[in-house]
Order: sequence, then structure tokens, then C-alpha cells
Amino acid sequence: MNKPRYFVGIDVASATFTSAVGSMGEKWQIVLRSVQFANEYDSFAKYLKWLQEHDVKPENSVICMEATGVYNEVLAHFLKANQYSVAIEPPLKVKRAFHPEGHKSDPVDSCQISEYACRFWDELSLWAPRQEALEQIKTLLTTREQFVVERAGHQNSLFALKRKAIRTPLAEKMHEKAITELKEHIHQLEEEIQRLIDQDPDYRNTVALLISIPGVGLLLAAQMLVTIQSAPIPLSPNSLAAFIGICPYEDSSGTSIKHKPTSRHYGPPGLRKLLFLASLSISMHNLQFRTYFLRKVQEGKPKKLVINNIVNKLLKIMVAVVRTNTPFIANYRSVNPCLLKMTLTKS
Repeated sequence: MNKPRYFVGIDVASATFTSAVGSMGEKWQIVLRSVQFANEYDSFAKYLKWLQEHDVKPENSVICMEATGVYNEVLAHFLKANQYSVAIEPPLKVKRAFHPEGHKSDPVDSCQISEYACRFWDELSLWAPRQEALEQIKTLLTTREQFVVERAGHQNSLFALKRKAIRTPLAEKMHEKAITELKEHIHQLEEEIQRLIDQDPDYRNTVALLISIPGVGLLLAAQMLVTIQSAPIPLSPNSLAAFIGICPYEDSSGTSIKHKPTSRHYGPPGLRKLLFLASLSISMHNLQFRTYFLRKVQEGKPKKLVINNIVNKLLKIMVAVVRTNTPFIANYRSVNPCLLKMTLTKS
């Protein structure tokens, strides 16, 4: 796609959204001042008409907005359905592109987003909606995690109540009832996740490949499925490790700053958590990973670092089985092509 003529910036709030349009001629300028619209479906047609009245069409423009969760979701789907190119950028990335001075308002923000889209045009990742089943799986996984946290809260409260000198049977009964109901809800969510996966042959095949790996269950496989199907990155271990937040980065400068390498801990928290739990499990129950874990600890490596290494190893295996469309093979040993060629030459 060639660089567009118009760059549309949208600042989205809960009840309204504000849009401005800029263009790069001899110099950058805002060609359409900020206009506010109601953030509801009935108002989107008015916004589309406003764009088209000023010759801002899908073939000559790109629309940029900040990621605001569910607030911009319906608008993004509407614009995409009308053939517009849509980019959804992290708010912090947009904020850091400008000096923190001057007024801050919805009209100002929309103009800055428009300018940001022009300045960083070559770095924009155009947004595409997830498939319906994939979006439902993601929502079910998020809902399940919320119920798991809530169940743990009730379990902790019940444990504390049973340790009190003066017991309160009604309070204990209410906690027990809530725990039972949450367990049933979690079970229903897991069944629905499995049903949605089974409906799509490609999803079912990918999940089956992932579950063949030791330590990988339905939840981790489903989280991985959502990530590799929708993440704006190539399917490679290094890119995924950086995206998930499990890739340690060096933090040093000059002779005075010498911090230990650490991951940045942002990315999909659900996938990061499940990878960590799976790595804990295989470091205890899988002979190969257990041997690796004990060896590294004996060498003086911190346990947390070793577990993070296992997380990255597990991620590499998951990517390998998906890319090769081959189930996990226990005791598999890769062959270096160069060494194999040397062996065949000598023989």
C-alpha cells in the first residue's frame, strides 16, 4: 500500500469519539479540524458521511486510533467493514511521540494521533478483526480467569473463617456455595472452549498438536491458539517471547549502570502465567527438564532464571510442532545439516 494522502486520527472515549484529518503536502497540516461524534452505532454512519463529504475515502486514507479496550471495538469493526485501513496503536507509544506540554483535550489528542500516523506510517500495523470463534474463545478464557481468581478469594476467606475462635456458620455456608457455583461455571466455560475449538478443523488440529507436548493442556493450547492467530508478529520463538514478555533484555549503560537482564513483563498475562505454570510442572515431573533444572541449579543459576529458560524452551517446542504440523516426539534430537554433510562426505 502506498503512503496515503489523508491521515485520520480518532480519540475514543466511552460516550464519544473525536476525529481530525491531516495531510502531508509541503509540510504537515490539519486539513479537517476535530469534530466530535457519539460513540454509538447509530452515529457511525454520520461519521462515515462526514469523511466521504471531504473526499477521505478508503483508497486515499488510513485511520489511526489508540487501543482503548471495548470502547473502540465496534467503531473499528464498522470502519473495517467499509473498507477503510485501520491501525490501533498502544496509547503509551503515541504519548511518547510528543512533548508533554500544552493543552490536553480530545481535539488535541485526535490531531496528535493523526500526526503520529503520518510520522510513523511505515511502522503502523494495520488492524484486522479476529474470527468470531477466536474472539469467543478469548472472551471465555478471560472470563474463566476472572472466576478462578474469585474462587481463590472465597477459598482463602473460608479457610480464615474456619480458623477463627468464634465460628459463623452462615458466612461459611455462603462461601462454600459460591465456591461450588464458581467451580461449575469454570467447568462449563472449559466445555464451551473445547466445543468452539472442535468446530474448526484447523483450530482442532493446532490444539491437538500442542496438547501432545508434555505440560501443555487445553487452556495453554487455547491461549497459544488465540495468540498465534491474532498477534501482529511472525510465528517465531524469538518474536513470541518478546511479545509475551518472557525474553530477558540487557540493561546496562557506560560503567555505572549494570542491571541484571530482565524481561519487561508486558504482553498477554494469561499466556505468560500458563507457560510459567506448565514449566514448573515439567521441571518437576518430566525427566529431561528435571535433569536440566537440577543441573543448572547446581551450577549456581537462580531458580527463577532456570524456570524462565524452560518457559522459552517450551515455547520453542510449541512453535516447532505448529510450524511443522508434527506432534511432539519424545527424545527427539535435531541434526545439524553441516555436521550431517561432513559425516556423509567422510563416509
